[in-house]
Amino acid sequence: MFYGETAINLDAKGRLAIPVKYREALAVAWKNTFVLTYNAYENNSLWLYSQEQWEKVRDEVMKLSTWDPAHRALQRRLVGSAYHIEPDKGSRLLLPKTLREVTGLEKKVVMVGLGDKFEIWDEQALIADRHQIPEIGENVSDAVKQLVL
Repeated sequence: MFYGETAINLDAKGRLAIPVKYREALAVAWKNTFVLTYNAYENNSLWLYSQEQWEKVRDEVMKLSTWDPAHRALQRRLVGSAYHIEPDKGSRLLLPKTLREVTGLEKKVVMVGLGDKFEIWDEQALIADRHQIPEIGENVSDAVKQLVL
């Protein structure tokens, strides 16, 4: 389970150095095989999965009926845009140019551990997102009402 956030500078080639605190765990648990794709809900970030976890997510997404345009859009966004990536000898991940451009990832990024995956955010976009307080009101789900934080 990964948690916390780490600020990272991308190099000129768009490579992200895997934080030292995660390198050994990712080499063992994820076997240094990663899948990078768009975040399904946020425009300024990517999701980084282990190959094993990705296959579960991919299979669930691909079970959706292609009759629904929203399903097709989600399938394109997650599965159609996914990249298999592996770290180089310097423990860096090359983030594909198309994914960087669409999400606005330039120099300063933040890697956020979310249990079984990571989010990779543009630093300024994450700061802006943190300043937005979600309006919960009456629309909160029963599951959120049951949370004890």
